[in-house]
Amino acid sequence: MTTNPEIQQFWKEFLASLPPGSPKPILSDSWYFGNSAEMAARLGELVREGTKTATAGLLWSYEAENEPLPEPGQFFIIIDWENHPLCVIQTSHVQVLPFNQVGEEHAFLEGEGDRSLKYWRDVHWKFFSMECQEIGKSPSNTMPVVCERFRRVYRK
Repeated sequence: MTTNPEIQQFWKEFLASLPPGSPKPILSDSWYFGNSAEMAARLGELVREGTKTATAGLLWSYEAENEPLPEPGQFFIIIDWENHPLCVIQTSHVQVLPFNQVGEEHAFLEGEGDRSLKYWRDVHWKFFSMECQEIGKSPSNTMPVVCERFRRVYRK
């Protein structure tokens, strides 16, 4: 678990909010969305307000960073760029799909822009292309995308 006192306190508050006698979840990690303060704030707030219930990441980036894929049942604290906690989510579903097979439902659940598949593909193509460049891969319509669904389980 993180050593950040603010995140530790937020996790304790979440645990205290659970009904008496319920199982005590384990915190898997804390993380922010995107690669900038603006993106982390905007997407984090969409999760905090309940609009964003899915995300997508490039499998190649997970592999390049030797990062494990999320698993159903895991709990994460979503933070902003400055490591301030925004909310707690629990992963409910993870599926790896080729970029061109990510569908309308997933795009809608991501909650970004007009929530259309076209918007999702345009934005994620640009983002994943930058990631590909950083890790020495070439973007393609079949690049593997980790599609994660989650539910927000706590916020202040």
